[in-house]
Amino acid sequence: MESELYKKVYQLVIKIANGRKIKRAVFFDAEIVLTYLWAVLHDRPIYWACQKKNWPVYYRRKPLPTASTMTRRLRKQGVQNLLKEVERALIKVFPPSLCRWIDAKALPVSRISKDKQARWGPACGSMAKGYKLYTIADSTQGFVIWTVRPMNQSEPIVAQELICSLNGEGYLIGDRAYDTNNLYEELSHKSIQLLTPQRRKNAKRFGHRRNSVHRIRAMNIKDTYFGRGLLDSRRQIERMYGQLTNFGCGLSPLPNWVRTLFRVEMWVRAKLIFYQIWRTELAPSVA
Repeated sequence: MESELYKKVYQLVIKIANGRKIKRAVFFDAEIVLTYLWAVLHDRPIYWACQKKNWPVYYRRKPLPTASTMTRRLRKQGVQNLLKEVERALIKVFPPSLCRWIDAKALPVSRISKDKQARWGPACGSMAKGYKLYTIADSTQGFVIWTVRPMNQSEPIVAQELICSLNGEGYLIGDRAYDTNNLYEELSHKSIQLLTPQRRKNAKRFGHRRNSVHRIRAMNIKDTYFGRGLLDSRRQIERMYGQLTNFGCGLSPLPNWVRTLFRVEMWVRAKLIFYQIWRTELAPSVA
């Protein structure tokens, strides 16, 4: 499957890059991106992909960049923009749906890691050190909006930044961590209705504090058969996380060489690119 994934991402990168190159550079942006994607595909560090012996014979004709060149060029804006364009092109293969989900996934690192940007935070009912992947997922388009932050970042606060890029009417389904008045109000400006379980499990209503009219409307929707079905559909994002982490070449625990926020975010983006290709072309039954 690795060869099929790389063949498809190779064609897409070459098509989008269209010979893009910076001045006085030996390698095109596409060559830098493809070398990095080859390393991520096989869960190996960058220097591994810079050695011809680790490539199939038919890919050894062209010279490969050195590890230092890769490290320097990967931080260039042109290379980063190319990675983002490839991801957006895969997302736009299908139209958006009316129902989307929001959730977060922990990306822990070792407790004794010297990564200065990793933080301690809640993860799966306990405390862990590392980062967290915050996502908004669509049943047809996959993970449409996401960001990586240190583990201690609050999910509702990061959600306010994610929904700024959210377009189109519909419903956004989340767990009880997102049951805040601010999110209901901000989403209402985009004609999106937020639905979540109540923050307190045993609460009957909202208490005596003033609440957003959109939060009250959500309570009325949740009491209907339609609303309960929407809340149950949130399990789909858990399935998508399962697919992302369990399919071949998926997002496994962060390897030792993926540290600091920049590297973690770039690693996650590459994994999401392969996941989008897998779900849309190699596993169409789950798209």
